[in-house]
Amino acid sequence: MAPAFAQEKSYTLHDIYTLPDGERAELIDGKIYYMAPPNTTHQRILSFLHLEIGNHIRANKGACEVLPAPFAVFLFADDSKYLEPDISVICDRSKLNDQGCSGAPDWIIEIVSPSSRSMDYYTKLSLYRSAGVREYWIVDPMKQIVLVYDMEHAAAPVIYSFSDDVKANIYENLSIHFSELAVK
Repeated sequence: MAPAFAQEKSYTLHDIYTLPDGERAELIDGKIYYMAPPNTTHQRILSFLHLEIGNHIRANKGACEVLPAPFAVFLFADDSKYLEPDISVICDRSKLNDQGCSGAPDWIIEIVSPSSRSMDYYTKLSLYRSAGVREYWIVDPMKQIVLVYDMEHAAAPVIYSFSDDVKANIYENLSIHFSELAVK
């Protein structure tokens, strides 16, 4: 007789929605990935980017909307992937509903934490690419770099330092001046 193997539990959106208050997690193919609370540096970067992008959209009377985490993104119609990107820019407002964004945002930014490094650099990169995200930024405070993936044009990633102006590819005239970011 063959040995019995323990079945790993498969989680669903119901499990995400029934997490205790204040606990955050993402769901990828039946697995829950718990998220550590963000530190001050993470939140400073998030706030800086949210304001820069939001001000650009408003000043140019743009159609896109920028939404910071926690904000639900359902990459695919089957609800097998529930993510909370640090920043989501959605230009097709028909994707927005009371639960979050149904489908790929146009631009996603993830700010790397020690606990999210491999998720942000590998797992999410692959998911965002396959879902049709046009642009993906990985902001790494420990390395003080911004990795920009222009997935819409299948371009090689570009690496910027925190002292550079980082060009947003989905906009003609938006560069974010990371040198203005006060991160220690």
